[in-house]
Amino acid sequence: MSGPIATEITQRLSAAFAPARLDVINDSSSHAGHMGDDGTGESHFTVVIESAAFTGVNRVMRQRMVNQALGDIPGQRVHALAIRAFAPGEAA
Repeated sequence: MSGPIATEITQRLSAAFAPARLDVINDSSSHAGHMGDDGTGESHFTVVIESAAFTGVNRVMRQRMVNQALGDIPGQRVHALAIRAFAPGEAA
């Protein structure tokens, strides 16, 4: 079941990148009781995204593009966000 933050991450990234693949994985249960766990069950995520928008774009810029699309979510509403962004034909 997806919570409100996971749903918002999915919506924002879908709108920004029209991804061929988008996995929003909630890793929060692995971090329960640790630094950054705010008790909401939505504090730590991994995003795996494949989009043509990343073709010819280096890894750092891809990370920036995803963070920009997510606005205030990373660092403010989510403690940790791992991003694996790739273009079609690249290994995930």
